[in-house]
Amino acid sequence: MFMMSGIFRRFLTDERGQDLLEYGLLAAIIGTAGYLVLPLIGPKMAGAFQLWGGNIYNAWQPPNPAP
Repeated sequence: MFMMSGIFRRFLTDERGQDLLEYGLLAAIIGTAGYLVLPLIGPKMAGAFQLWGGNIYNAWQPPNPAP
């Protein structure tokens, strides 16, 4: 029993790998947020780019051909 409590205490106080775990959790949170948000803003972004592209296309004036 004493040996098991020593192993458990060492496990709780050991901080090696803590940074890796924190970065993994941060990546999981960012990935989940992206997974939830991007489908909502995707159609709006597509509409905005289509409007912008249409405006650019319609604003272009071809040069007059040389006589």
